[in-house]
Parts: sequence; structure tokens; C-alpha cells
Amino acid sequence: MSEFDAIRPYYDHEVQDVLTRIVASRELAQAANQLIMPSWLGQGSLGIWLTRTALRLKTRKLKSVRDCQNMVASLFETVINRTIDRLSVSGLEQLSPNQHYLFVSNHRDILMDSSLLNYLLYEAGHDTCRMAVGDNLLNNTLVADLMRLNKSFVVERSAAGARAQYRALTRTSRYMQYSLQQGISVWIAQRQGRAKNGFDRTDPALLKMLLLAYRDKGASQSPLARLLALTPVVPVSVSYELDPCAVSKAHELAVIDQRGEYVKAPDEDLNSMVRGLMGPKGRVRLAFGAPITAASSLEDLTDQLDRAIVANTRLYPTHRYARAVGEGLDTQDLLNNPKVRVLAGELESMSAAKRPYLLQQYANIWRNRHELGLG
Repeated sequence: MSEFDAIRPYYDHEVQDVLTRIVASRELAQAANQLIMPSWLGQGSLGIWLTRTALRLKTRKLKSVRDCQNMVASLFETVINRTIDRLSVSGLEQLSPNQHYLFVSNHRDILMDSSLLNYLLYEAGHDTCRMAVGDNLLNNTLVADLMRLNKSFVVERSAAGARAQYRALTRTSRYMQYSLQQGISVWIAQRQGRAKNGFDRTDPALLKMLLLAYRDKGASQSPLARLLALTPVVPVSVSYELDPCAVSKAHELAVIDQRGEYVKAPDEDLNSMVRGLMGPKGRVRLAFGAPITAASSLEDLTDQLDRAIVANTRLYPTHRYARAVGEGLDTQDLLNNPKVRVLAGELESMSAAKRPYLLQQYANIWRNRHELGLG
């Protein structure tokens, strides 16, 4: 048994058995119904049965992970067309299809951030990357199967005890090193969990975890130098004009401030995935920063990532509106924008106590830029 079996994506020879298990899931049929069937069929039993039949037909010839990703790309195009007004990308020309990279991005949405990255890489003729996902998201067997089928690997965060946690983090680091040594790109978010307050900063603990596999007393280079010698690190900025999960994020933040903790419902992460995938997002931009090939220290690498990610984040009218409301400025002109009116409607529907937590998700993009001296 490989040391990575518990966390790695599925191999090609496992695909058909996993697909058989997935297609039998009523939960998947209910979620996929929106993508496959006309809206007039709704979520009724007939629609679910037809969706499951369609899934069985669509997957019966899939033999490899690449086959699955080809099908996923087609379905993801439907998601993009239905939920995004305009998807744009910048900086991709800086990347070579023949080079592997370690992508580090800000984190707004459980599925969309890494899915957009892989979709745009796929469309540009690059190999897709392996994606890091926290084990808290994989309690649901269906979600675990779908994500590991789509080249996701597990970051073990729930290990009990300091020693077990260290072993788990070391295994994650070693698996990422192993992937990069194979010439396979890797994506990881700049911090654990989504930045629910819209404040994008790289967690130094994340970078320390990445370097665990590069510690070697006999090596002439530092762990950081060894990592950067193996692969360039690419900062990635994902910007959404509207966040379909903003209201639920605001609720969570308000509860944490009021009670000191927030306990998620058993199906909450799954619901957030579906909402983030299928909810309206307005315009979306993904920006690839210049590859980082040298850093003098962990702090230097953290600073380079933060500055690049924040500088390349796109500011939309919704962000300007949130800032204006927070500062008590006139917003009448901004309300001519339909996406701003959506945000204004969400604010109006919330209690006064929760509104600041919704506003900060959009307004903190300005705070990010100001604190880093980026204007």
C-alpha cells in the first residue's frame, strides 16, 4: 500500500468502479438535473430518473481520469454560460504548456476557484493540475468520489494530537513534492478555508507545510530554495463581481463574533458547493501573476504572493458600492448597475447586525490594496 493511497486522486484503473458508484447516487442526480435537463422538468421523480439515465449513458465509455475531465469541461461550460456574465483571464501567456507549476490562489469559493483555474488551463492546452482539498469537505462519500476523480488530493486537517497532525502535514507536503517531481502542476489556496471576510493574505503556516518535504540536513540548499528549484510558484487571483455564498458567509461571521464559534450543519458544505457552482456571479476574472522563481526567505515569498494576488484582483462596481456604503458616501450612481442592485437587495434582506459582515466581503478588497500600498 502506497503512503499516499488515503489522500491521492483516483488512478485510471479505478475510474469505472468509482463511476458506477457515483451514477447510482440520487444526490448526484438531483444536483446534475439543473445542468442536464430542461428547467420545465424540475426536480420531480421523472427528471431525476432521466438525469440518472443520461449520466449512465454519458459515463459508460469513460475509461480514464482524462476522459472524465473532458466530460467535466463540457458540463462546466454550461455552468459558466448560465452563471457568469463574462469570464476573462490574464497572464496565461506567461506560462509554458511544457512546464509544471505550483499555483497559489486567493480562496473565495469551495469549488469554483480551482475549477476555473483547471478549466482555463485545459482550454489553453495546458495539463490540468492536482488540487488540494481539506478533509472536512470529504465527509460526504459522493463529494469525495467526485473530487478525487477530478484530480483532487486530500489535505488531512482533522488528525488528533500534535504528532499525528505533523505526520499528516508531512504526508501532504511529500505528496505535493511527488506530484511536482512527476511534472504535474499543483493548486493550493493561500490559506485554510475561504476568506469569508474578503481579506486575502497568505498564511505562513501553509508555506511552512509546503516546505516539510524539502528538509534535508545534508542538502546544500535551504528548503525554500529546493522548492523553487523544482517548480516556479504562480500567484493566482480570482475575482467575482457577485459571490453566491456571500449571505451565508456573513451569517457565519456574525455568529462567530456573537457566540465565539459556529457549528456547521451536516450538509452545509455540500449546499455551499452547489450554491457557489450554480449561483449568479456576474463578471469573473482569473489572473495569473508572474511565476516566482526566487525568494530570500519565507517572509519574502509570503509578501510576493500577497502583493501579486491583491494587485491582480479585479475591482467591480459591487466592491465600490460596499466601500461607499461603509463610509457613508452617496451610492445613487452605483445603483444604476444591476449587480449592485442585487447586492443592495441582499443587504436590505438582512438584519442590521449582519450587514457589516456582508459589506466587508466586498469592501475589504480596497483594504487589501491600501495596506499593501497598491492604491
